[in-house]
Amino acid sequence: MSAAYTLHVAPDFAPGDPRALERADLVRDGFSWGAFLVPSLWFLRHRHWLLALGVAAAVVGLASGLRALGAGLGTILMAEVLLHGLFGLEGPTLRRWALARRGRPAVDVVYAASEAEAETKSFGRWLDDPAPVARAVPPVVSALRANPFARPGHEPVIGLFPDLEGRR
Repeated sequence: MSAAYTLHVAPDFAPGDPRALERADLVRDGFSWGAFLVPSLWFLRHRHWLLALGVAAAVVGLASGLRALGAGLGTILMAEVLLHGLFGLEGPTLRRWALARRGRPAVDVVYAASEAEAETKSFGRWLDDPAPVARAVPPVVSALRANPFARPGHEPVIGLFPDLEGRR
């Protein structure tokens, strides 16, 4: 089964520059067992210090808050498991968000069965293609991206989509 992987590269490198791949990050989309079991350590492993601190504060704060409200141990345990489940589901998304905030947005998306295959595909595309994200797109798809609700031969709806009308 394949998964989606995003490639994050420092902004000071141009597409095709092999030096960019030395510090590139490849983030797998999907559930992360490491983020579920030990979320703070998982974020520390990926060098996201503030996220690790925020996760630790959320885990301790939830347990402390529920204990202060008089919740039982079973309730606190269930709430912690649900919170860890949220970190397992959204951990990779938080990593992508943190990388984008550092100025390293996703420059490519690949689908692969393993991380090694994803590395091979994304690194190959980075080195071969001068612009990995801006691939040749068929004209029909380009027209649909501009206005997905437009039908051939019909006027656009005025007032509902102000971004399609242009600046006034």
